[in-house]
Amino acid sequence: MSNALPLLLRAARGEQVERPPVWMMRQAGRYMKVYRDLRDRHPSFRDRSENPDLSYEISMQPFQAFQPDGVILFSDILTPLPGMGIDFDIIESRGPIIDPPIRSIAQVEALRPLEPASSLAFVGEVLGRLRESVGSEAAVLGFVGAPWTLAAYAVEGKSSKDYAVIKAMAFREPQLMHRLLSHFADSIATYVNYQIDSGAQVVQLFDSWAGQLSPIDYDTFAAPYQKRVIDQVRAKHPETPLILYISGSAGVLERMAATGVDFISLDWSVDMTDGCKRLPHHVGIQGNVDPGLLFGTPEAIRHRIIDTVRKARGRRHILNLGHGILPGTPEENARVFFETGKRVNELMGTVG
Repeated sequence: MSNALPLLLRAARGEQVERPPVWMMRQAGRYMKVYRDLRDRHPSFRDRSENPDLSYEISMQPFQAFQPDGVILFSDILTPLPGMGIDFDIIESRGPIIDPPIRSIAQVEALRPLEPASSLAFVGEVLGRLRESVGSEAAVLGFVGAPWTLAAYAVEGKSSKDYAVIKAMAFREPQLMHRLLSHFADSIATYVNYQIDSGAQVVQLFDSWAGQLSPIDYDTFAAPYQKRVIDQVRAKHPETPLILYISGSAGVLERMAATGVDFISLDWSVDMTDGCKRLPHHVGIQGNVDPGLLFGTPEAIRHRIIDTVRKARGRRHILNLGHGILPGTPEENARVFFETGKRVNELMGTVG
């Protein structure tokens, strides 16, 4: 019975598997010509991500091209915000825009609890269709933004280089900050559970900007709310593996593991050997090839993948990049990444 389950799901649950499963963060997107052609016909990101037919089609594009072991929902971490009363737009050249940003207790108190079955029904539809389409050939991954990162966007109103506005709120008005983070944590837990109920077999939490916090502030403003999400999901779906990713996480790896997630996704700034030493053995590791390497030669890509997998031997490991694949990456190099991952056991025997 277990062998009928997708390889990635079996690995994420801690079973012995024949090789590390392989998928890519941001594997559906601008590096693929088929995606760019679709984007030209549908220039609004929210249209592409919130129209279930388009989201499903985009989610399936890399699976049809490369057959990765995981198919991840095409969406955005900000997608649940309108269901809480926070509107946003994503502008191709500027990124996310939230206007007005959240800056007052009145705005926080006006936020609605998330009811994903009504405000995010398109997500549930896409996840269900993905499960039907890929069967046991790949695991269906859902994903969400973690509370600190959602708060960073909501308070800053856009992407930021220094996060001065949200840090000012955290240090000047900590009660307000904690109210906002609590609201996001409970709503995101509800959203994760909805994704699992709809068909997601593994869910990744992106706290992309928590790496901008000092360790002591991570312990105050990020980790407790990650754990609040995880605990609520565990209570309803204890067998669904959860992955946590933070960009620039070298300073907080051990703290990430303490949240109770099943897997830590390493960025490429941490050597795989060091990451394995720093994390408890029961915690799986995902990653962590530098996405910039995919601009290199096929030989360089293969060598780095073999090195990464070799260093992770003896651990639960999901092969991935250390960040999302970059726009402009040659599609043939993405193919090399996937094909090498699938042949890695054979290749390790031929490369010293």
